[in-house]
Amino acid sequence: MQDLGAFNDPQALRKLLQLSRLLGECADLDQVLRTVIDALRDALRSDRATVFVHDAKGASLVTRVAHGLGTTTIRIPDSRGIAGACAQSREVVNVKDAYEDERFDRSFDAKTGYRTRTILAVPLLDDEGGLVGVAQVLNRAEGTFTDEDEFIARSLAAHAAVAVRRAALIEDRIERLRLQEEIDVARSIQQQAFPQGVPSIQGYEIFGRSTPSQECGGDAYDLVPLDARGIAAVDAPADRAMLLIADATGHGVGPALSSMQTRGMARLALRLGQPLALLAEQINQQLLDDLPGGRFVTAWFGLLDARDHTLQSFSAGQGPLYVYRRATDTFELVDTDAPPMGVMDFDESVCAPQTVRLEPGDLFVAITDGYYEAPEAGSETGLFGEERVFAIIRAMRTEPLEAIVAELDRAVLAHHGSDFTPDDRTAILVRRG
Repeated sequence: MQDLGAFNDPQALRKLLQLSRLLGECADLDQVLRTVIDALRDALRSDRATVFVHDAKGASLVTRVAHGLGTTTIRIPDSRGIAGACAQSREVVNVKDAYEDERFDRSFDAKTGYRTRTILAVPLLDDEGGLVGVAQVLNRAEGTFTDEDEFIARSLAAHAAVAVRRAALIEDRIERLRLQEEIDVARSIQQQAFPQGVPSIQGYEIFGRSTPSQECGGDAYDLVPLDARGIAAVDAPADRAMLLIADATGHGVGPALSSMQTRGMARLALRLGQPLALLAEQINQQLLDDLPGGRFVTAWFGLLDARDHTLQSFSAGQGPLYVYRRATDTFELVDTDAPPMGVMDFDESVCAPQTVRLEPGDLFVAITDGYYEAPEAGSETGLFGEERVFAIIRAMRTEPLEAIVAELDRAVLAHHGSDFTPDDRTAILVRRG
C-alpha cells in the first residue's frame, strides 16, 4: 500500500484536510454528499462526481445529489454498472475506457446526452467494513485516472464514509422522531373522537372501551345517545342509542383512518335520520369506493331501544356476538349478517338487521378478536377463546360493566404474558337492569 508521502501534491493534501474539517462540521446528509462530490471532482481534476448511498434492504444504490443530474434521484440494483461492480467487490474500479468495459451501463448517457470516457469508482466503507455507498468520479480532465488519483480517492472516501454514516443515522433519528410526533397526534385525535361518556338510558347500563395494540389502533367504537330529534347530548336522558364497533385490517395510522371514517359516516347517517339497514348499505358503498384492494372493515352496528327492550343488530363480518341470558345462565350466539365492509355490494337481503329482545339481567356482549384470539405466552396457539370470556362474564354478571371489561383485560394480558396483545381490544357491553 502506498503512503501519503509518496505523493507530492500540496493542493490535494489541502483538499483532503479541508474536506475533513467540513465533514466534521456538517450533519445534514445532503450537504455532506454535496461536499463529498465537490471535493472528489476538484481533487481529481474531473468533470463530475456522484455518491451512491447503499440501501441494504432494497439491495440498491441511490443517488441523492450528483453533478449534472439536478434534483433527479437514481436508484439502481447494487450489482449493476461500474458502481455495482465496486459495491460487490468493495474495491476501487478504475475504468480507462467506459465503452470498452462490458460492465458499463450506457443507458444514462443515452438519456442525458453525456459522454462518459473514464470512471473511477471507490467504495465507502465504515469502520467494520460495511458498505455505506460508492463514490464515482467521471471523465478526468487529462488522460485516465492514475494510481495517485486512486490513493487520493481512497483517502477522501475514508472520511466521507464516516460522515455519510453519521449523517444518515442523524437523519434516520430525526425522521423517526417526526413520525412518532405524527403518530402521537393521530392517536390523540382518535382518542378524543371516542365517546367521552355513556348514554343515559333508564333501565340500562352501557360501557365501551378500546385499547390499541400499538400507538394508534385499527379499532374504533362509538356510543351515541338518540332522542326524538336525533343525536342527544351524552349527559341528557335518551331512550335509544346507536352502538358501533369498526375494526379495520392491520394496525397503525392507516387502519385507524378507515375505522374512524366508518365512525364518522355512521354519525352523519344518524344526523340525517337514516335507518340501520340503509346506514350500513351506504357506508359499505363508500368504503368500496375508498379502500384499496385487500383492505376492508369489519363492523357491528347496534340500535338499542329502551321503549320495547330490543336491540337491532347488524354485523358486517364482526363477531362473535353473544347475548348472556341471565334467567337460564346461557350464551346465545348472534350471527353475522354480511361480509366485511369494502369487499362487495350489499343487497337488500344482506342489509336486514336482526332484532334481539333483552330480558331483565340479560347482557349483550360485543368484543373484538383482540380478546378471543390473544395467544398464550410463548405460543402461537392456546388462544384466550370464548370459554374464558364466558367464565368471566358468568362470575361477574352482577358487577359493573366497567369492572367486567377490566377483568377481561387483566385476564387476557395474563394469558398472553405481556402488557399488550397482538391485536386491538375493543368491547361494548349492554345490560338490561
